[in-house]
Amino acid sequence: MNKVITCIDGSNFTDAVCNAGIWAADKLSAPLVFLHAIEKDRKVHNENLSGAIGFGAKSALLEQMTELDEQHSKLALQLGKELLEHAQQRAITKGHDQVESTQRHGTITDAICDLETDARLIVLGRCGQGDSASFKALGSHIEHVIRQVHTPVLIANQDFTQPKSFLLCYDGRETADKALQRIVEGGLLKGLKCHLVTVKNNQDDQYSKFKAAETLLLEHGFDVEASYLTGDIFEILITYKQSYAVDMVVIGAFSHSKFRQVLLGSNTMKMIENSQLPLLVLR
Repeated sequence: MNKVITCIDGSNFTDAVCNAGIWAADKLSAPLVFLHAIEKDRKVHNENLSGAIGFGAKSALLEQMTELDEQHSKLALQLGKELLEHAQQRAITKGHDQVESTQRHGTITDAICDLETDARLIVLGRCGQGDSASFKALGSHIEHVIRQVHTPVLIANQDFTQPKSFLLCYDGRETADKALQRIVEGGLLKGLKCHLVTVKNNQDDQYSKFKAAETLLLEHGFDVEASYLTGDIFEILITYKQSYAVDMVVIGAFSHSKFRQVLLGSNTMKMIENSQLPLLVLR
């Protein structure tokens, strides 16, 4: 479980995702695997076209449609190979010599699940190919991946650059503690300034856990800016990100707190849209 699986698809995020994968692989001293998945489109010829076209023309037209489908598949395959070659060359140029590539047929989620046993980190673009350029929230594939895999996921923004700081959203619950442990035990975030932010909730021991989290990070060599705040959780986090110009947001997935709603519920837009920052999701 030591490879960085980096998913590329030819969208506007491809170069940024490549950069994020290369950065992560270098930080973790891990092999880099570029993954391209060819998803099967819904084919028109599978529909019932009886009565839609005249007798005698139907057979010839369906044959042409089948040929077009085959051409489309070949083009998609070739495009994927070129994308993978470009990504590999980009990584090699940046000095990373442990580079692999693989192409799979099927959904990106299925492809990632097939490779997850060897994965230490999964890198995705915030929006995938086919998403509108004005689509501000997470791409439709993101939630599917996070629900299926148990490996940390780095969601790259379109302007990804090497981060120098990160915002750790810590709520004192079990999921947050597990995320904290991953941070201090892993090497991905070492050397980055940590903005530890806790928004007060109804836990009696939350403040003591917050202080314990700060101490643990300091003991492991992190430069920590710790803030224990009161108010609306989403407004506070958005304002904090803007005020301190952090480079990345780190969060634990599937918390029973409002942080879970931030990631997977109706409040995703509140947390993600306004910052355009990369997001590291820890399980």
